[in-house]
Amino acid sequence: MRSRLLAGSLALTAAAATTTGSVLAGEQPFAAGGWVFIFVSWGFSGLGWLLADRRPELRYGWLLLVTGLSFGLGALGAGLRTTDAPALVTSLLAAMYGPFYGLTLIFVPLLFPDGRLPPGRRWRVVAWISGVAIAIHSTGFVIDISQYRNPAGRSAALLVVSALSGLGQIVTWIMGFIVLAGLVSRWRRAKGERGQYALMVAGHCATLAGMVIAALSITGVLGTSMYGAAAMTGLLFVVGSLPGAIAVAIVRHRLLDIRVGIRGSRLHMVFDVRPTVDEVLSDLGTALEEAAEPVEQLGRLAAAVRSGLEVTWAAVALPDGTRVVAGRQDGPPALEVLVGGGPGRIECGPKIAGPLNRVDRRLLHSLAVPAGLAIQNAALVSRLVNAQEAERRRIERNIHDGVQQQLVALIAGLELARATGGADPGMLADLREQARQTLADLRELAAGIHPSSLSQGGLVDAVEERCSRLPVRTTVTTSPSLRTRRFADRVEGAMYFTVSESVANALKHAEAAHIDVRLAHHDGRLQATVSDDGKGFDPATVGRRGLATLADRLDALGGGLTVHSGTGKGTRVNAWVPVDG
Repeated sequence: MRSRLLAGSLALTAAAATTTGSVLAGEQPFAAGGWVFIFVSWGFSGLGWLLADRRPELRYGWLLLVTGLSFGLGALGAGLRTTDAPALVTSLLAAMYGPFYGLTLIFVPLLFPDGRLPPGRRWRVVAWISGVAIAIHSTGFVIDISQYRNPAGRSAALLVVSALSGLGQIVTWIMGFIVLAGLVSRWRRAKGERGQYALMVAGHCATLAGMVIAALSITGVLGTSMYGAAAMTGLLFVVGSLPGAIAVAIVRHRLLDIRVGIRGSRLHMVFDVRPTVDEVLSDLGTALEEAAEPVEQLGRLAAAVRSGLEVTWAAVALPDGTRVVAGRQDGPPALEVLVGGGPGRIECGPKIAGPLNRVDRRLLHSLAVPAGLAIQNAALVSRLVNAQEAERRRIERNIHDGVQQQLVALIAGLELARATGGADPGMLADLREQARQTLADLRELAAGIHPSSLSQGGLVDAVEERCSRLPVRTTVTTSPSLRTRRFADRVEGAMYFTVSESVANALKHAEAAHIDVRLAHHDGRLQATVSDDGKGFDPATVGRRGLATLADRLDALGGGLTVHSGTGKGTRVNAWVPVDG
């Protein structure tokens, strides 16, 4: 809101100053040609306001506003010279012509189209030299104008300053031609923005020509006065060529994604600007919050990319092959970017109108951050669902292969005992033993799902009970205060099964002779560390040995898991989750 208010204030100030100064300096009665000149001179401030109002993050709109304001203040100073206004005021205002000519000759074409310097150190040097030259020229401009009103005040020192001012003006002209050469080079190398650069080259050439015509007219070389037809024509080229080139680039080439079109059944000209990066990100954040399912989130993300870049189609792909497309894909991607360090990617087709440009690429890279979070969330949910399905199948297999077979055998034995009248005491004893074993297996199976010791005694008791049954020497270290602490079921369950899987890996794969388990709670974290003195492994070539699912479980709780190991150096597993208190 503040940027829009500032942009509007600068544009109105520039327009008012230009109009007032031109009317005061013009011939009376004010001719129609003067109004044409005023209207054309509003081009810089008008286009600057349009860009700064809709795209305040782009420097180019503010550059055009400053250029228009410099001309307006200079025109006001020139007009006030015809009045009794103080000489210092008129001199300072008229001196703003210096920055206007410098910005028009150098910085407006140099920073085209987005307000950034072209790549290369030499352009920084050009910018610095130009800035110094403009400052020197403007300072001398103030002195020259003040002396113009008081010729008797001339001195040798002031003549030196005037000479330096002339030198600054010459350097400004030289820098202007250097910028033109660079602009031509950028035009020849450009691909998607070639038409825009061609218009800027034409506008810059017309501006230079206008300055030459105006200078020759004002100095009397063309035999006309300062306000003659030739001078007015030259000034029209100066104030109107670059804004005209930018306006045509907007209409024909959608410069900075600004479009001019017709809406409704009546002839109604409108400026339609593509949403800014902030607007796209804000809308995307709201859309992702409203989408409950991961696939729906990916769909909304693809739709946001398609709408924001105005492409025919956009797609979001996951590493597991999941791919959601917005629109109808009819060819290979025209632009692709990896997100989140590579867990997924965003693809998009060609633009509906015109080629993809640097602004489109910048927008797509801006969307990569929330896209990465959405893709990671979808991938995490997918892994958790797969893990839950794998666990369900494991439990089903254990029941089918173990307890179910024992129950079938037990039922068959009971039927046989009933048929024989229970005359065989040995058979009854065997059946009783089978029932006890089945009960033990059921308890063991239930412990694999959620051990009763964890529900009753807490994390420390459950870990100690688990480690007490191991065939190798195992120590469990914890603080006394942690023994009495209880945490959320999901937290205790995640930490317990992480420790269980870690000690199981140490037994199966590490050939460890000693396992050390440490439980701690500090800095708002519940931590578990499992270390062994086994043979170790290379983490770069071996997976997490069953810990991947548990790592996803910890990630879902806001925690994490790391594995440190090396051949012959043992293994250390660190797990943590955030907890209150």
